[in-house]
Amino acid sequence: MISALPRALLRPGARCLRAPSRARSLLASIDQGTSSSRVILYDETLTPVGSHQVELKTATSSPRPGWSQMDPMAILHTVNTSARRALEQVGAKPSDLVGIGVTNQRESTVVWDRRSGTPLCDVILWHDVRTAATSAMLAAELGGVDSLRASCGLPVSTYFSGVKLRWLLDNVPAVKQGFEEGTALFGTVDSWIIWNLTGGAHGASTRHVTDVSNASRTMLMDLNKCEWDSAAIEALGLGAVKPALPEIVSSAEPIGTVANGGALDGAPICGIIGDQQGAMIGQRCFHVGEAKITYGTGAFLLKNVGTTPVPSTHGLLSTVLYKLGPAATTTYALEGAVASCAVGINWFRDSLGMLRYASEVSELAAEVDHAHGLYFVPAFGGLLAPHWREDARGTLVGLTLAHDRRHVSRAVLDGIAHQAKDVVDSMVADTGAALKAMRVDGGVSMSDPLLQSQADLLNIDVERPADVETTAAGAAICAGLGAGVWDGIKSVPAPVSAGMSVFSPRIASDERERRRGKWRQAVTSSLNWSEQW
Repeated sequence: MISALPRALLRPGARCLRAPSRARSLLASIDQGTSSSRVILYDETLTPVGSHQVELKTATSSPRPGWSQMDPMAILHTVNTSARRALEQVGAKPSDLVGIGVTNQRESTVVWDRRSGTPLCDVILWHDVRTAATSAMLAAELGGVDSLRASCGLPVSTYFSGVKLRWLLDNVPAVKQGFEEGTALFGTVDSWIIWNLTGGAHGASTRHVTDVSNASRTMLMDLNKCEWDSAAIEALGLGAVKPALPEIVSSAEPIGTVANGGALDGAPICGIIGDQQGAMIGQRCFHVGEAKITYGTGAFLLKNVGTTPVPSTHGLLSTVLYKLGPAATTTYALEGAVASCAVGINWFRDSLGMLRYASEVSELAAEVDHAHGLYFVPAFGGLLAPHWREDARGTLVGLTLAHDRRHVSRAVLDGIAHQAKDVVDSMVADTGAALKAMRVDGGVSMSDPLLQSQADLLNIDVERPADVETTAAGAAICAGLGAGVWDGIKSVPAPVSAGMSVFSPRIASDERERRRGKWRQAVTSSLNWSEQW
């Protein structure tokens, strides 16, 4: 089993950050990710005061290679457990919460029965590639992978919820029957959590919603109107699904009250944001041109492009960044996603046994000055932006008998940094504006060798905050805005500057270009390797 690296390289479990002396107004962030669920409690200054995290297992149904799925009921259980234990840490009750924000793995897809709440399938996770044939079929039928970009800003790809949903409709009889009979509901993980928290099948005020940031990852939403696009839905063969779609709301507004009898019962839900957009908000990337990389299960780069979508002609995604209130103007981003970050590190640890623990990759890499001609392309399930090659596979090139696991560790980290550089180059080409600095977060950002390599390749400063849990902080900000704790982003407390680490470039331009040239050779070597299992 390949599990993602826990954010901040922490062992899962209770973590009391700073217990308040008395119960007071708190914000709760439900951070539901690929490898775990966590709940973090924040005070009115956005200081985390309590946290609990519970790991999740993927591949619950022994799927085939390339498949990655998760039990939807396990997600609910881990959310409730994390919430209960986080509240216990600080002696708080649900009535002490002024708002809950939900942030989630975005494109992961689930379908359930509206009458019973029973899932009709496991959650198909965002990086699952079982839909490769479906994606190729749709691209051929529609006239190419970019046939829907003008509407949704996305290429036809295994990555997005719409293609996963089409696969479920074609391959899972219970899902097809549910949609045909009008008894099924579709959602990304935020919708599944909120539907259940607000009462589920038997609730009097159950809400079936998603926010604009998550909806923009389905291929089913018109990016300019922020409404479901009937033409795109029909083009994907999903006409039967239209009644099962959630209502699209903003990222910061009162959503509903928890009414499931669990740890958060009675508390208001006031914010929803996709995990990568949440990290942008947590990093306070509120101005055009600001950008960040989250190094987690994958690596995700977003750049704020303002209030008008920027179409990409260089392989990136045009996406909603946030809409912080029902009457607020929508802000957009360009995004590039790297499928394998912690996934690759954990493969070397769990499948090859090369590492004893995940963070050892950084310790080993630090023992050598560079990879000595070794390059690793972590394309385990293909390459995402800007290449979009589903036939790519993981490739280690340049091996000699002089190499050992220190050089491999360095190559693993360098491979993440090179992929991020590919995305940044596309961002610059699409916008015509160079980046001045790069903010980073996520568990793997605790690797100093990775961040130094990133600064060397980008030739700009890389800035790591003291608290790398920016995704959860972003959800808390959305909840605070939705609950009226702050009246706008200018009132949101600034992040603490103490403890920030800055990595500046150290290599010369000719060395940078030499490494980039070898990387491009390695990427070429990784192509055309897909096989049917």
